[in-house]
Amino acid sequence: ELAHAAPVRVEEIHSLDDPRVADYRDVKDADLLEKSNLFMTEGRLGVRRLIAESRFRPRSVFVTRAALAGLSDVLAKLGDETRIYLASQELLNEVVGYRMHRGCLAAAERGAPLSADEILERCATGRRLLVVLEDVTNPDNVGSVFRNARAFGADGVLLTPRCTDPLYRKAVRVSMGGTLQLPFARVGSCVPAFEALRTAGFTAVALTPEPGAQPLEEAARRLARAERVALALGTEAEGLSAAALAAADVRACIAMAPGVDSLNVATASGIALHRFAEFERAG
Repeated sequence: ELAHAAPVRVEEIHSLDDPRVADYRDVKDADLLEKSNLFMTEGRLGVRRLIAESRFRPRSVFVTRAALAGLSDVLAKLGDETRIYLASQELLNEVVGYRMHRGCLAAAERGAPLSADEILERCATGRRLLVVLEDVTNPDNVGSVFRNARAFGADGVLLTPRCTDPLYRKAVRVSMGGTLQLPFARVGSCVPAFEALRTAGFTAVALTPEPGAQPLEEAARRLARAERVALALGTEAEGLSAAALAAADVRACIAMAPGVDSLNVATASGIALHRFAEFERAG
């Protein structure tokens, strides 16, 4: 029966204490990173994108029977080094420590992180669009920014140290797998990052509601012929730091109704990325 569900070797799990699924037991993102350099992806879409469209190597996949059948095509691409574990929904919930309705998780190896220089090397030719995030700590916002960046053709994301880990389970889920697909790297701070970007031919655009910033549409139109643009966004509460704003080449703002001071950073990223992508296509 299992052979018909998926043409891979499947190992059934019957006990909460089975050592084969130790990676999944009461899974906590911080523990995974610190102890084993792993991260978790949950849900069929996330697991599918991990296997088929990411640079990360799955160590194992933990599925219910329904998820096994639904993922059979991508699971068939895995080699013998990746274990496939099968359990009931009830047992899977017990192992992970919460009610998980999506029916599957995968434990994947982080591998060596990309550097900012490697991201810039990938952007050596042609028109490019990058995102820079400064101190965005909410995983929903980080995941949403990655989802938007992926949707509007950005080539990568640079993050300062205080930003939430893009491979945090919730960030991966909210991004719809975007954090698995889009290259990202850590930078020390925005100021040296902008300098490196400028050397690589990028124009650093700081998104801010501060008075004096150019309207977004005007800035996007003016930069339509620019080969490379890096869009920088800060925290929802404080926005970009004064140092980042001072170091940017352009300050741009999204026009809003009177009395509204700002937008959620994820929403703002979607609007800004759409405008820059639109003018890039038109150019």
